[in-house]
Amino acid sequence: MDAPPLTTAPVLGEPMPVELMNTVWADRDGVHDALAAPGDARGWLTALHERLPRGADLAAWARDAADVEVAEVWSALRALRDATRALAARRTADPRTAGASGMSSQDALDQLNALAKAAPEWPVLEWPDGAAPTVTSQAAQNAGQIVVSWLAREAIDLIGGSRGEELRACLAPGCVLYFVRHHPRREWCSDNCGNRARQARH
Repeated sequence: MDAPPLTTAPVLGEPMPVELMNTVWADRDGVHDALAAPGDARGWLTALHERLPRGADLAAWARDAADVEVAEVWSALRALRDATRALAARRTADPRTAGASGMSSQDALDQLNALAKAAPEWPVLEWPDGAAPTVTSQAAQNAGQIVVSWLAREAIDLIGGSRGEELRACLAPGCVLYFVRHHPRREWCSDNCGNRARQARH
């Protein structure tokens, strides 16, 4: 028997801030939140840990962390997700109302910038006698908080940088996802949405 998926969110191979935005998704039954409860953060981070910094540390943290730590990271992930969805809607002139975060642009900017600086990392040089020097990374927070801060910085780079010009809202009927257009002719987040849009046209 197959194990249940770790997350209900669609994982489409998009940049990680977009994958986080897409934890709000829709089907025929309506709009869903793949981060509805603290345990969902554990599942989402575990499912995507190989694409995130400190992947092995993150997987171990998600497995072993106390519920209160997971709840704090879950709250931060949801705040980051809502902020990035609000800013993506502004950047793409998204006309959709379903799945909208309801956050003002200024609140979203404030939230995104606060989360980006919330868990700094710094390099540490180690050089024991008789060995080569090495550089390691140190941080004051847990792996979950480090990843939230990293995701916020990646979102700033995506939305504020040149890649933001390729950020798109999928306008297929009923879809609430975002994607980054890697090909000039790409219009939809997935083939399924493309098929639905073509059927709706006919």
